[in-house]
Amino acid sequence: MHSSPHVETTPARTRGLHALVRSKDGWAVEHAIVTVTDMSGHQVARVLADADGAVVTEPLKPGVYTVVVTAAGYSPIASTAIATASGTADLGTLALSRTGGVELPPPGAWTIDPAHSTIAATAQHLGLSPVHGRFSEFGGRIDIAATAEASTVAAEIRAASIDTGNGMRDDHLRSADFLDVDRHPTIAYRSAGLSATGSGRWTVHGELVLCGITRTVDLDLRYLGTGPDPWGGMRAAFRAVTELHREDFAMTFNQVVQAGISVIGATLKVELDIQAVRGESLPPA
Repeated sequence: MHSSPHVETTPARTRGLHALVRSKDGWAVEHAIVTVTDMSGHQVARVLADADGAVVTEPLKPGVYTVVVTAAGYSPIASTAIATASGTADLGTLALSRTGGVELPPPGAWTIDPAHSTIAATAQHLGLSPVHGRFSEFGGRIDIAATAEASTVAAEIRAASIDTGNGMRDDHLRSADFLDVDRHPTIAYRSAGLSATGSGRWTVHGELVLCGITRTVDLDLRYLGTGPDPWGGMRAAFRAVTELHREDFAMTFNQVVQAGISVIGATLKVELDIQAVRGESLPPA
């Protein structure tokens, strides 16, 4: 058996090579590996970044060194460091780009905040104007993996929380003609993969369970960025859209008026504006 290469932990010393490893949007890339070689190509240090992305090596001999930074899910970078007579070299902040040039929030669990998120659906009425509805009760979790493509999302919606602004219409939507909430109280979505489509854009591949029927549904996802909130937490924002065909979920009820025009369109446009809070759960209200 071959043992894996030895990786030192970061020593608490003032001398040596100092650097901070960050993502392009400023997040610490913990467990990034920094390898230092001299001009002859001999490896003189190999150090693991700490939870803050900080790296400190043992003191170096005065001279010029090549520094290579690697981390799962990120493109490697190389830099040149010059060690002084005291054995110190300071590279400042080293910024890594996500593989493929697209970004996501830092790895870990993110909890969807329903109070600052919206799940909406739009259908055409009489082929003329849209009818807008939204669900008011839902929750879920986003897990950002070290490799972006391995990230996952799972969410559940209380079907009876549909609200179109018209009580009679909402009662009909809750009936067996449409959502059939007595038999199927929950709408669920779980991702099965993620693929990049551009800078900050992704396709989420997953399965939607609606009216007790499971169908493959892809989401066109945009990552809008992260930032602190007034309560001491960190938030990430996403927008996703998809289109559903009612017949795929056995919602075939319809009425036809003159000239064959249906009262309700065959497709639904679904739009999700999501804020998620970093952590396993939402902070206390």
